[in-house]
Formats: sequence, structure tokens, C-alpha cells
Amino acid sequence: MSTAAALASRIPDGCHLALAPDYSGCSLVTIRELIRRGASNLHLTGLPQLGLQADLLLGAGCVASIETAAISLGDLGIAPAFERARRAGTVRITESTCPAIHAGLTAAEKGISHLPLAGVIGSDLVNLRPDWRIIDDPYGPGRILLVPAIRPDILLCHAALADPAGNLWIGVRRELMLAAHAARRTLATVEEILGHDLLADDVWAAGSIPSLYVDAIALAPNGAAPVGLRGRYPADRSTLRAYAEAARTPAGFTRFVDAWLADA
Repeated sequence: MSTAAALASRIPDGCHLALAPDYSGCSLVTIRELIRRGASNLHLTGLPQLGLQADLLLGAGCVASIETAAISLGDLGIAPAFERARRAGTVRITESTCPAIHAGLTAAEKGISHLPLAGVIGSDLVNLRPDWRIIDDPYGPGRILLVPAIRPDILLCHAALADPAGNLWIGVRRELMLAAHAARRTLATVEEILGHDLLADDVWAAGSIPSLYVDAIALAPNGAAPVGLRGRYPADRSTLRAYAEAARTPAGFTRFVDAWLADA
């Protein structure tokens, strides 16, 4: 069994890192270790959007580029560190949409170079993505968009359960299953290690990522705090509000993160 610090050590500088949205399964305990280490030049992909994890990494200077359908703190407003980086031009932003990111990950999952997608045609977004190609549909009238595969180096996530064999239970969070299939490696923290094989029971197996796709697991109770974890504990609204307020300025961000690192 690993630790969050050990997981962070397996995420090299320059890594293409896939991260879950705040509602899905965020390993904030590992993000803390990446910031503590001074990770740099990370390339983030949202599944399909991003929140606190990405904003913390951006504010700490760990991120070179980001591809996401959106990044925010939800009802607490914009992601302040991201907004500063965007205005300053210190992060490369690849605009995308939820369907396009899912299509790119699905292409990687299937081991193919691209996947067709129809719904984005006509959007201004197409003009911002020279890597997307529109061709005549070979099987029907009209045109179709080709989205290139998205193959992250690493998926980092947090889940409720794992078992001694390394199977990871994610429940309804199927975007994590897709990303684990698409990524070269998967690293996860979990709330609890069960004593039985998750794949031996169809009820558990249906929501489990088999160990074949999981490279390392660390036991980290409360590892998704402060964003919370479905079915386990809610988001810590007071901490999230404190971050949203403090991170409006670089100095406030630094004070918040210094206290957050010291609290571990």
C-alpha cells in the first residue's frame, strides 16, 4: 500500500495529468503533496471540467497548460488563480467542450487516433481548435468533426473503496472509468480498503475499475476534502468560501496554501 506523498512522487514534472471535477473524485491530499514538492510544467485535462484542484495547482505555479470544458468554483464564482493566469498569459489554454473531451478520451480508450463528433459543428469553438478537422461524412449527408484522441500520462483520482487486489470502486462516476482506460497509468487515493474482492460480486464489480488499469493506490481517509466525496462526506463549504475569498489576490492565495500545507 502506498501513500499520497509516494503517489505524488510518481507524477513527474511535465506530466499530462487528467483530473476529475469537484463532484467526481478529487485526490486533494495528493494535490497538496504536488504543491509541497514544487511540481512544475504540468499539463492538465479536465474530465471534462475542473475546479479547486486545478486552481490550487495553477496558483502554485505548477501548470503549463490546461484543456477543459470549464473551470470554476461552482456557486462560489470564478477560479481566481486560473483567472489571474489567463489574464497574465502564463498558462496555455485549450478550449474544449464536454462532448469533445469525452470523445477524445473514448478514442484513446479504443486505441484509435480520433473519434467523429457532430454536435460542435457551427460553434465558434471550432475556429479555436486547428487540431479538430471537419470532413464530409463518408456514411451520410453533411459534414462531421474529427476529434483527436486524448491520452493522459496519468489519471489521478480519489474513490471510496479499493480491495487488496488493487481493484478500485468508483460507483456511478463513469468518467473515471473512461479516463482510466484512456490514460497510461492510474493513481488513486481511497477512503477505505475492503477485505473482499470487489470483482467477485456483480453489485460491486459494475462500479469498479479492475486492477489491470490501476497502478497504485494509497489509503487516505478524508482525502477529497475540502471538496467532499459522494456518499461519504459533503464539501466543506466554510473552507471553500475561505479559499474563494483569500485567493482573489496572490498574497491571499499564498497565505491560504501555506496554512493548508502546514495543516497536514
